[in-house]
Amino acid sequence: MFPIRDHNPSGRTPFVTYALIAINVAVFLYSLQFEGAPRAQLNFYAEYALVPRFLSEGFGYSGLFTSMFLHGGFMHIAGNMLFLYIFGDNLEDEMGHIGFTLFYVAAGLGAGLIHWTSAPLSNVPTVGASGAIAGVMGGYLLLFPKARVDILLILVVIFKIIPVPAWLMLALWFAMQLFGGWSAPSDQGGVAYWAHVGGFVVGLVLTIPVWLRRGATSYWNRTHGHPPHPEKEYAFERSHVPRVQGRKSHTQVPRIRRK
Repeated sequence: MFPIRDHNPSGRTPFVTYALIAINVAVFLYSLQFEGAPRAQLNFYAEYALVPRFLSEGFGYSGLFTSMFLHGGFMHIAGNMLFLYIFGDNLEDEMGHIGFTLFYVAAGLGAGLIHWTSAPLSNVPTVGASGAIAGVMGGYLLLFPKARVDILLILVVIFKIIPVPAWLMLALWFAMQLFGGWSAPSDQGGVAYWAHVGGFVVGLVLTIPVWLRRGATSYWNRTHGHPPHPEKEYAFERSHVPRVQGRKSHTQVPRIRRK
């Protein structure tokens, strides 16, 4: 189950959202040159990823920022950019281009710091934009809790698109991150759940001033919990998603955490 689109395009062009997507894709394409060269890839991650032990020892602080633009594979960046594309435009519309840029960076830095506190002695490099994007999702939840989001539900061979309110989809996502954070070791490779949780909470808190300026609960009453734009309707058809065969690799690559 994952979102594929929302029903409320922004009222103006989300230049910052598009620019962030373009930068992330460009950096990912640049990083592909290190595929198949584990030592070079490890050096690249050591320089630009977030390594918690480095912060604990007093260096590597730039990784809090640069790690937000690194990704550990095609599915990793594709998923992150899809979430940013769906939820970023409306938040940028409300905050303005500069405000949204500062918000995105602050959420990403906050997510990185919370991940560091969860495993301060970990040597595993952490990469990914999803800490910052989780902040975007937290802000979206506060401003547009009833916006309709289409999710693709996959049950074995059944593919179905279902519209749900944003609060339901985002609450389920947040609950899964909490469960993952409590159940998965924080000092090993995999998903950086606490970065997701932290980014979401930081983003929600940072959006409170915007929500209050808009009138708080009266803003919800005026907009009915939706972005203040006409909804876009889609034709719902059964989705035909081709099956993709996985490709095995015998090359050992550095272990990383994805966020």
